[in-house]
Amino acid sequence: MEAWLVRAKPPPLALGIAAGALFVVVETLLVYVFARVASPDALVVIFILGVLVVSWIWGLWLAMAVTVASAATYNILYVPSVRNLDITNAEEWVELAVFLVVSLLAGSMARLARARAAGLAERREEADLHAELAHLMLGAEDLGAVLPEASRCLARAMRLPYAAIERDGVPGDEPRLALPLRYGARTSNLILPPDLPEPIQRRLREGVVPGLERLLVTAIDREEIGISLRASQDELRALATEQASLRRVAVLVARGEPPAGVVAAVTAETASLLDADATMLMREENPGTATVVAEHSTAGVEPSLGQRLAVEGGVTELVLRSSRPARVDSYDGRRGALADVARARGYHSSVAAPITVSGHVWGALVALWSRREPPPSGAEQRLAQFTELLATAVANTESRRQLNASRARIVVAADEARRGIERNLHDGVQQRLVALGLELRAAEASLPAESGELRAQLSRTSEGLANVLGDLREISRGLHPSILSQGGLMAALKTLARRSPVPVTVSPGPNRRMPDCVEVAAYYVVSEALTNAAKHAEASAVDVDVDIAVDDTTGREILVVAVRDDGVGGADPDLGSGLVGLTDRVEALGGQLRFSSPAGHGTSVSATLPIDIDSQRLHAASQTPAE
Repeated sequence: MEAWLVRAKPPPLALGIAAGALFVVVETLLVYVFARVASPDALVVIFILGVLVVSWIWGLWLAMAVTVASAATYNILYVPSVRNLDITNAEEWVELAVFLVVSLLAGSMARLARARAAGLAERREEADLHAELAHLMLGAEDLGAVLPEASRCLARAMRLPYAAIERDGVPGDEPRLALPLRYGARTSNLILPPDLPEPIQRRLREGVVPGLERLLVTAIDREEIGISLRASQDELRALATEQASLRRVAVLVARGEPPAGVVAAVTAETASLLDADATMLMREENPGTATVVAEHSTAGVEPSLGQRLAVEGGVTELVLRSSRPARVDSYDGRRGALADVARARGYHSSVAAPITVSGHVWGALVALWSRREPPPSGAEQRLAQFTELLATAVANTESRRQLNASRARIVVAADEARRGIERNLHDGVQQRLVALGLELRAAEASLPAESGELRAQLSRTSEGLANVLGDLREISRGLHPSILSQGGLMAALKTLARRSPVPVTVSPGPNRRMPDCVEVAAYYVVSEALTNAAKHAEASAVDVDVDIAVDDTTGREILVVAVRDDGVGGADPDLGSGLVGLTDRVEALGGQLRFSSPAGHGTSVSATLPIDIDSQRLHAASQTPAE
C-alpha cells in the first residue's frame, strides 16, 4: 500500500477518473447512510476523503475535478435548503474553496512524498548496485576478468540497454556516451547508449560514477597488493627452498662426507633450485683447461666426468680469470672450445661462480640452460652460496688428507725408528753380549779346578749375562718383531699365538704380503688383544681371524683382523688400555678399530686397514719434514 501511494509515477489517468467517480458514488452512499445521525456539516468530511486520496495519487488536476463533482453532489443531494447547485451563492464557493485547498495541500504533500520516496528508492538501488559491484570487483584476483560481469550488473540495475566499464578507452566506431572514471592518475570510461535522457545521465554522473570510481581505486589497490603479496610469497617460498637446499648441503659438509658425496648433492640441488638443465663442477688443472669433476643433467645427457676441456669461450673462463661470478646469456656466435661444446650439447646460456680454497681459485660451479631466455636474475649470487660450502668441503678434505698423511708418516717413521733400534740391538748389542758370554764361558773353563770360588763367580756372571741377553731379545721383539719382516704377518701372528699363555686359534689368513705399515698395525692389534686376554679377561680360548675383503663404500681392498675371547668381558678401552694408542695407529692409516666387551660375553676387537697404501712413498716422505 505504501509503495502504491508514494510511487514515483502516478497510475494511468483513466484509472484515476474511474477511481474518482467511484469515490463520489461510495461517498454519496455513505452520506446517505449517515445523514440520519449526523449533521450536514459533518457529512462533508466524507467527501473530502476521496479528494485527499485522488489528490495524493493522481495529482492536483484530477483532484480538482473530483472536488467539483463532490461539492456539486453534496449540495444537490444533501443540503436541504439548497437542493441545487447555485454558483451565485457565496457559501457554495466557500465550500468549493475548502475542497480545493484540501486537494491542493494533499497534492503538494503527495508530490513531495513521491519525490522523496523516488529519491530514497534511487539511493537504495544505487546502494544495492554498489554492494553488488563491490562483491564482484573486490572479491576477484583479476579485476579485468570481472569488469564485463560488473557492467552487465550495472546495466541491469539501472535498466539500461547495455553498459561497459572500459579501462582502455572507448572501443568501436559507433556513437557512444562515455562518462569518464577518474581514479588516481588513471582514467577509464563508463560506456552507455547515446540517447539516454538527461535525468538518467545526471543520476549516473552524480550517484553511480563517484561510487564506481572509489570501487575502482580500492579494487586496483587490492589487485596491486595481491600481486605484491603473491610476489612476496613466491620470494619467501624460493628463499625457503634455497635455505633448505643449503642446509642439506651444509649438513653433509658438517658430517665430513667425502667430497664426491658433497659435490653430487650440490650439483643436484643447484639444478633443482635454479631450474637448470645441467650443472657441472669444473676443477682448474692447468691454465686454460679444467676437468669435469661432477655433472648433473635433467635431460639425460651422457655425463662427461673426468673429461678435460679447454675453457676458452665459456663462462668458466670468465670465472677463472676474474675470480668472480659471471654469466653468458647466449652462446650464439660466441667463439671458443667450451662455447662449441655448449652449443653441441644444446645449451644456450650459463652462469658460474668460483670455488676459492685457501685464497686460490680451485674451480667453478656452472649451471646451464637450453631455453632461449636469459638465466634467472640473481643466479650468480645463489650459486656463490653453494660454492662457499663446496670450498669448505674441499678445504676440509684437503686438511683431513694432509692430517691423515702426516699421521701416517709419523706412524711409518716410528716403525722405521723401532726397526732401526731392533736392528742395532740385534746386530750390535746382542752380538757383543753373546761374544762376552762366550768369553766368560771360555775363561771359566780355563780356570784350574782348585779355583772353585772364582769359577762359581764367573758362572753366575755368565748366567746373568744370558738373562740380560734374553731380556734384551724380548725388548727388541717388542720394538719390532724380526719375524714380521722375514716371514710376514701370518708367521708373526702364529709366533704370538705360540707364546700366549691362553690357547689361541689363528685362521689361515691371506698368503700374500702387504705394506709394512699395514702388517705392523695388524700385528700390534693382535698382540695387544692377546695381552689383555691373558692379563684381564680370564679367557680360556682366543680366536684370531685375518682376511682380505672389499669395502662396499669405497671399493678398496681392506685387511680385516678380528680377535675374540671367551672371557668375562666388561673391559673399558678408555681406562688406560693400549687400545687407545692402537686406535690412533689404525686411523692414521685410514682404517677403523672397533671394540666390544659386554659383561659376561667376552671381548671382541676388530680392525679394518686399507692395503693399497704406498708404503714406500710414506717411508720416503717420513725421511724429510712434511711441507
